[in-house]
Parts: sequence; C-alpha cells; structure tokens
Amino acid sequence: MQIRASIAAATLALAAAGCMQPAIAAEKVVEAPQAKRIAKEGTGLKTAVFAGGCFWGVEGVFSHVKGVKSAVSGYHGGTERQADYKLVSSGITDHAEAVKVVYDPKVIRYDQLLRIFFSVVTDPTQLNRQGPDVGAHYRSALVPQSQEQAAVAASYLKQLRGTKLWSKPIVTRIEKAKAFYPAEGYHQDFMLKNPRHGYIVRWDAPKVKALKAMYPGVYSASFQRD
Repeated sequence: MQIRASIAAATLALAAAGCMQPAIAAEKVVEAPQAKRIAKEGTGLKTAVFAGGCFWGVEGVFSHVKGVKSAVSGYHGGTERQADYKLVSSGITDHAEAVKVVYDPKVIRYDQLLRIFFSVVTDPTQLNRQGPDVGAHYRSALVPQSQEQAAVAASYLKQLRGTKLWSKPIVTRIEKAKAFYPAEGYHQDFMLKNPRHGYIVRWDAPKVKALKAMYPGVYSASFQRD
C-alpha cells in the first residue's frame, strides 16, 4: 500500500513539473466566428489533432464536446524514442503536446472544432508558449489528417487573420501530420481524475466553463473518457 501511494505521489509530482509553471497570463477567451468554409468530410468517424499548450486542458475541453468519441493526450512532431514526458518537457525534442480527437462529423464538424479551439482552448498569438507554459512543445498548431481538413484549416486561419479579435498577429501554424504517440497513462483524462489539481482549477476548468457558456448547443456535461 505504501509503495502504491509513493508511486502515485511521484506520478503527480512529475505531472506538475511540466504543465505547472509560474503564472504569467491566461489565454484570452474570444468568440471566434463561424467558419466560412464548411468541412465536408462525409460519414464515419474522423480524427483531428490539435496542439494548444498543456494537453490536459485541450483534452478536457474536447472531452466535453458532443460528437467527440475520444480525446487522447500525446505527442506529435518528433520520433517514437522522444515520445517521453520527461524528454518532451525538457524542450529538447521536436514534439508538441497534442491531443488526438476522434469525432462524428454528423454531430460536430471539423470547422466547428476549429472554432472551439480558437475560442476557448488556445491563444493563437503566443509563440512557443501557452499561458503559464513556455517552450516549443507548448506551441499552437493544427495537424490536418486529410486534404479536406488542411483546406478548412488554411481557410479558417486566413479568415481569423482578417478579424480584429486579437491585438497581436496569429502565429498558430499548420503542421504536416506525423506519427502521434499517446502520452503516459496518468495524463489521460487528467482533468476528470484530478478536478482539484491546482493547474486544472486555475487554467483548464475556466476553459470548460467558457465552452459551456459560449457554445451550449455543443457542450456535453459528461466527460467523454478515452
């Protein structure tokens, strides 16, 4: 029992080391516009990958969206050998903390997921950081999984750059899809398992609250587990 408790404590300490940096400034919540280019992805479940800072919050928000079947925290951009939380958090890899979202386009479209992402998940003007977290592994990026997603993402970024929602230039980039590596088990469903964690309370719970307030039609009160 003592061994198990020690492992749990060590796990939480390691988790805090990466995503819990000194507070600087929270991501700005905005009401991003509806996309002019509607995603046409046909039927069947689809996959999208988003990088927008600490994956706990990105996963947490998308896990509360109707039509999302799963949201998995992981690493994108680097090699399989680099897909380790200690390495990624050190900033020496090419990985970004990312989330792989599986969704039903009949319920929630890719362009609608983009709108949610830019409204309550990420601040697209922060380069190689997000909120309190600093480093290229916390970059804001879209990783299209199809030609349709790539076209919709490019169109939406162009549309957003034509607005005055942010006072600074948008730096969110579109990255070529590479292998996605799921993060360690203790990172999965982190918000659900640790609702009182200091980082969750300060940085991520407000994002879910904003999702509910801004887009009640797509908000799901239940948390979609992996």
